[in-house]
This record gives sequence, structure tokens and C-alpha cells, in this order.
Amino acid sequence: MVDQVSFRLQARPRGFHVVTREIMEHLPALPQSGLLHLFIQHTSAAITVNEAADPDVLTDFESIFNKLVPENMPFLVHTLEGPDDMPAHIKAAMIGNSITLPITAGRLNLGTWQGVYLCEFRNRASGRGLVATIYS
Repeated sequence: MVDQVSFRLQARPRGFHVVTREIMEHLPALPQSGLLHLFIQHTSAAITVNEAADPDVLTDFESIFNKLVPENMPFLVHTLEGPDDMPAHIKAAMIGNSITLPITAGRLNLGTWQGVYLCEFRNRASGRGLVATIYS
């Protein structure tokens, strides 16, 4: 069986945000076993799984990505939407637009310290749309 829901995450400032709980609030009851596929419908934000226990990890991710892909690089051509836009597209392409998570015993089977991240790369973004597909 396949079930699919679309929803929006609340708007967040630029940075890395653990959104596992917010995502779960939008999902129907999960099957005993299966897969959850999450797809973010944007090209300037990404979704991934990583450390969710220590907030310093979120800060470090933001620092590293800003160092790797800074704003105002003089050779960028796509600049009409502001200096954060093209770097946001590049960062989103580096991380990706979807993840697949195992479902076991009716729950996401994440590791002890893992959580789902919204990687917000725009300075002023609206809520981000996600499509969740549940396979059982």
C-alpha cells in the first residue's frame, strides 16, 4: 500500500533545523513496517538526516556550508533574487532534495542521535513544502 500527504513546514530562518517532530505531526499513523520517503519541493533548501542531540552540530553545518559556498561570489550570473539565492541552489544540490527512512514497529527507525534536518539556505524563506510517501 502507498499513502501520500503534502504539507508545509513552518518558516524558519537561514540555517539547519531539526524538524523530525514537526514532520511526524503531519503524517498519518505509520504502518508496522515500511518506508517513508520525504521530498522537499524547493531548490534553495534541502533535507537530510544527521546529529540531532547537540545543537552545536547545526551551527557547525551552517558555518561550513557558508565557507564552502559564500554569498557575493563575483562570477555568479544568477543574481536577480539576491546574493543568497544562487549559493542556496548550490548548497541544496550538495545535500539533496529527498531522503528515505525505514519504518519499524510503527515508528521511524532512526539511530539514537539522528533527526531529520531542514537545511534552509535563504535569508528570508517562507514555509517549505514537503511530500511524504509512505510505503507499507
